[in-house]
Amino acid sequence: QVRLVESGGGSVQAGGSLKLSCTVSLDTISKYCVAWFRQAPGKEREGLAHTNQQGLLVVVDSMKDRFTISKDIAKNTVYLQMNNLKPEDSAMYYCAAPRKGEYCYLAMPASFNYWGQGTRVTVSS
Repeated sequence: QVRLVESGGGSVQAGGSLKLSCTVSLDTISKYCVAWFRQAPGKEREGLAHTNQQGLLVVVDSMKDRFTISKDIAKNTVYLQMNNLKPEDSAMYYCAAPRKGEYCYLAMPASFNYWGQGTRVTVSS
């Protein structure tokens, strides 16, 4: 069973940047679609970006101007670079994966089988 561990969260001022990491263990990310989500208190979990087994890198339209997803297969790690952060970006950020070989459906968080513990991002104004 694959395991995901996020890191890189923290507290920044508005306009700052953070780079989150999702390290996958017990299997190789080349076999999985890996996605980034976030969840703020009182809000639903929101899909942000994903990378699939074919190397496709997708960021949702609303975040494309500020967020970038990338991956390093040698390190078995997927990254989320976040620039020009805003207070409304404050949330817990999670990486997740469906079963091996399955697609990522960002609109359906329940379709993801494996989740990390999350890393907190706080953006102050």
